[in-house]
Amino acid sequence: MNLAEAKALGLKFPDRTRVGRGVGSGLGKTSGRGHKGAKARSGWSRRIGWEGGQMPLYRRIPKRGFNNKNFEKVFTVVNVSDLAIFDAGSTVDLAAVLSKGLTSKEKHSDLFKLLGDGEISKPLHVVVDAITATAKQKIEAAGGKVEVRAVKPMRAKFVAKDGSVRKPGAPRRKGAARKAGS
Repeated sequence: MNLAEAKALGLKFPDRTRVGRGVGSGLGKTSGRGHKGAKARSGWSRRIGWEGGQMPLYRRIPKRGFNNKNFEKVFTVVNVSDLAIFDAGSTVDLAAVLSKGLTSKEKHSDLFKLLGDGEISKPLHVVVDAITATAKQKIEAAGGKVEVRAVKPMRAKFVAKDGSVRKPGAPRRKGAARKAGS
């Protein structure tokens, strides 16, 4: 803190330095940009993370961490109006939809979801993993039946794959306590 700043009377920003205004200013001629080259031109900006050709930091450091996207639910989605090509009384599931060529299977997914866009007049037996309320209402109004497959329940917290229950804070394996202590 100096006296000049204290007397600024609440001015938020100092005056901008005017470059290119003669030799006496100290920032004349090239205006502090050096001689020629891309850096001397207007509009130049270095790419974020560029280190002059050296292997950048984001590539030198190992990748770590968890990405929940690997575990997201991805559904193969079809609308109610697309089911009009099926005969009355037929069973509609993912295999039937794929065999008719209504859609292609979503990546890494065996889940099938039905949306309520459009109308249907035929009674169908629909087997899905998920369905919207409007789709269910339209199928049942047409005399059809909706069967939603049971969702696989997640394992409870602190329950191992073999079914044994572990107390919170207790080591995961028998040998883990010995390794940590030695």
